[in-house]
Amino acid sequence: MPRQTPLFRFRRRSPFILLTLLILWSFCIGWALSQAAQGQLPPTPPAIGTVDPTPPNYRVGEQLYVEHCGSCHVALPPAVMPTTTWRDLLLDEQHYGTQIEVMMSPQIHIVWDYLQIFSRPTDDGEETPYRLEQSRYFNALHPDVEIDRPVTVQSCTACHPQAPQFDFRTLTDKY
Repeated sequence: MPRQTPLFRFRRRSPFILLTLLILWSFCIGWALSQAAQGQLPPTPPAIGTVDPTPPNYRVGEQLYVEHCGSCHVALPPAVMPTTTWRDLLLDEQHYGTQIEVMMSPQIHIVWDYLQIFSRPTDDGEETPYRLEQSRYFNALHPDVEIDRPVTVQSCTACHPQAPQFDFRTLTDKY
């Protein structure tokens, strides 16, 4: 009886060919995964100008603060003065020798919520500072910085050229 030949003949493959196919397959899978991962990267967030990022629920307070205070002078970041200073400034009609209108409700409450969250407390027995150079927070945020005295809200632009736009992260070339 004649010997039947199988329908499929399996020949032994060269190890070199198998290794080449394995490397090619791995390269294709790796490339496909890297392409898929690149599509999932979150977009780069826009640069923030303020000292701290402001969560959405405090942005209206920040905007009202900048509009109200920044209309006469540079609106300072809340972090440079303690909370007690901000409370007193919001409620006082005499603002550094100038008669101003105190904000009405609900704006004053919205601004107060913002300032209260982004400012810092005073220590027990610490006097409430009303000038930047008296604020330990201002001095802590400006270590080893030669600042002309007296420090005023208008002198901020010497180092922070974008301060009128409430951008205190952009510095002059000197820093």
